[in-house]
Amino acid sequence: MSVPFFSNAESFKRQSPLLLGKLDEIIDQGLFTNGPVVRELEKELEVFTGAKHAIAIGNATEALMIMLKAVGIGPGDEVIVPSFTFFASASSVAHVGAVPVFCDIDPITYGLKTDELESKISDRTKAIMPVHLFTQMADMQAIRKIVEKHKLLLLEDSAEAISMFCDGVHAGLVGHAGVLSFFPTKTLGAIGDAGMILTNDDEIARHARRLRIHGQDEGVSYIHHDVGYNSRMDDIQAAMLLVRLKYLQNEIAKRAYLARLYDTLLADLPEVQTPVIQKREDTANPVYYVYLIEAEQRDKLEAYLKEQGIGTETYYPIPLHAQPCFLHLGYKEGSMPNAESACSRSIALPLYPDLTEADVQKVSDAIHTFYNRRG
Repeated sequence: MSVPFFSNAESFKRQSPLLLGKLDEIIDQGLFTNGPVVRELEKELEVFTGAKHAIAIGNATEALMIMLKAVGIGPGDEVIVPSFTFFASASSVAHVGAVPVFCDIDPITYGLKTDELESKISDRTKAIMPVHLFTQMADMQAIRKIVEKHKLLLLEDSAEAISMFCDGVHAGLVGHAGVLSFFPTKTLGAIGDAGMILTNDDEIARHARRLRIHGQDEGVSYIHHDVGYNSRMDDIQAAMLLVRLKYLQNEIAKRAYLARLYDTLLADLPEVQTPVIQKREDTANPVYYVYLIEAEQRDKLEAYLKEQGIGTETYYPIPLHAQPCFLHLGYKEGSMPNAESACSRSIALPLYPDLTEADVQKVSDAIHTFYNRRG
């Protein structure tokens, strides 16, 4: 019996009757992109997150680009981002003509290393963009103090952070704006690409809505105030998300239960570091999007688990400051030790609502076997 890294086949079967009803609605309306079902999703996410504005975008990478452009970031500006994150956190900065300035990470939360942030600020710094990775938010209280001290923009790559809150504020709304990703593997996943911008700022929202449709104001064609993008969400993705949103809290609880099971089953292995939830002054809550461990002999463990039919994912094998496209920025090996260590040791295990206790047991047994065979 194999254990894929991700599968939502059973969930999809259970939820498909509701989706089919939505599909009939879309077909009857004859509006398939950025239509009424997308508007409905935006309203539902505004209620769910507490955002004044939820702006549906074609995918989360474009959501980052549009968010950056909507707040006025462009050529000559610098944006501080972590070196250990998905490529789009930095490529989106480059795509709007700005320069990503890389910062090391906290080894527990994988968020920005706050005691290093101020050393990265220059007279060209326009924004700090923390990323909330895997299970918990970055230290937003500390980051916000630095942002306010230096009068910068605070933007959030909260792509993985649906239902994460900090002192009652949803991820993406602690700062000026943030994004959500609805890639199929996400905690709230579509059946294709989809993303969203969250903000409480009317002007950012107006500009973002304009940018997502070729620089046009909503409902006004052929008058282009900006050189925008074609980044509209399809109504079929919005329909899937509306259905899945009904199950979200139950699925988050299932993920947490499976994560605790992993914690218990792997606790006796000194070669494995299971996730640690950082205790802070704020009331930030964990949400297990990815169950990430740090493991000795990570690459050999990955290969062994693959032989056993167990899917895994390495997050992220190369830190961003060492990527070929960013070498011209002049970062040296060893300049971000926490990020570099995480890149060499981190591996994500299967974690999704359709996963069973027996699946978790099989994964845990295989990891034990791997290390026991090597003494």
